[in-house]
Amino acid sequence: MSVTQQYKGTSPLRNRDFRLLLSGATVSQVGTQVTLVALPLVAVVELRASAPEVALLTAAETAAFLLIGLPAGAWVDRMRRLPVLIRADLVRAAAMVSLPLAAWAGLLTMTQLYLVALITGMATVFFDVAHQSYLPALLPREGLVAGNGALETARSSAQVAGPGLGGALVQILGAPFALLADAVGYLVSALFLRGIRTREAPPEPTPGTPLRSQVAEGLAFVLRHPVLRVIAAATGVANFFSAMLLSVQTVFLVRVLDLPPGVLGLMLSASAVGGLAGALCAGPIARAVGQARTIWLAPVATGPFAVLWPLAGRGPAAVWFAVASAAVFFGAVVYNVAQVSFRQLLCPPRLLGRMNATLRFMVWGTMPLGALLGGAVAGAAGPRAAVWVCAAGFLLVPVPLLLSPLRRLRDLPAPAAV
Repeated sequence: MSVTQQYKGTSPLRNRDFRLLLSGATVSQVGTQVTLVALPLVAVVELRASAPEVALLTAAETAAFLLIGLPAGAWVDRMRRLPVLIRADLVRAAAMVSLPLAAWAGLLTMTQLYLVALITGMATVFFDVAHQSYLPALLPREGLVAGNGALETARSSAQVAGPGLGGALVQILGAPFALLADAVGYLVSALFLRGIRTREAPPEPTPGTPLRSQVAEGLAFVLRHPVLRVIAAATGVANFFSAMLLSVQTVFLVRVLDLPPGVLGLMLSASAVGGLAGALCAGPIARAVGQARTIWLAPVATGPFAVLWPLAGRGPAAVWFAVASAAVFFGAVVYNVAQVSFRQLLCPPRLLGRMNATLRFMVWGTMPLGALLGGAVAGAAGPRAAVWVCAAGFLLVPVPLLLSPLRRLRDLPAPAAV
């Protein structure tokens, strides 16, 4: 059955296979958001880890994008994407379930946390590259913006519920056993994905083409494209400082602001509330002001709210952290919907995996570096100082966009024109 035959009307939700993809993404994201609360709490509360040790844990979660990000795209382009998605979910489920088992046996250590973070990060590299490359096989070109908007809405909805659920599960079950929710989420996601009927065309064989040449082709495609270069630079800066925040926010909220796990979960849900609002507004905003303008206006309008993060204090003053998170992540999601949809429309199918992997390498590869810097600053000057550096960094995100041709465009150029 062709994508065109499946897709009727303007809503991607009319497509059964897209609904399965969306359902799997939603369930796995809820589990992931529980882990966002529970995993660092295992380190901070159960294992008494220092701020640099918690930052190293964040770095381990994202190090795979730097280590295998580029070759992963070439490997994905040689395979059908759906089996890659299912296998990645199963690997992540197996890795996550090992933590509560080790805690139950009294054998849990920081070394195991680092290994699980690294393994799940590697599986996530393959999942994310294949996921973004598979969507054009399910939806026609005119459905990609709506499809990406629906996926962002699901992700943001999960981010609203997940941290609060994670905080509650940590208080009821303890941090290690709350991680079972993530393992279950990955398993359910794999089951949804197995139900998808759409089969991609087999990838074009490339006999005698070395992996290095395929990687270089994807890298050259991104670096030679004027819009993709700018998107990579801005997103890389944003992710660098986002990783700084992730690496120190649990220590900051627990040890500086003195928040209990349940309240910490609700505090982290604030960013997801902003992200959900951004997903719902992304399409209307792009239609009103133009897709190109949306890409640079979103971080310009919302980035300055980041300075409220380090201004948060104990008691009622903690709300400033939530306000900043909601505003910044509203802009981040609006930005992402606009630029990801353009990338999928721009790239020929045979290069989708490598294009997405190259951008993942460039923009997610900055995250372990940001996490390590966050830990170093927190260890030397305290968590609040690290949050100040992070806030200042968010003011730099729109600079590459404002210095590019995007600032003079209303809509992005057609693929043939660039």
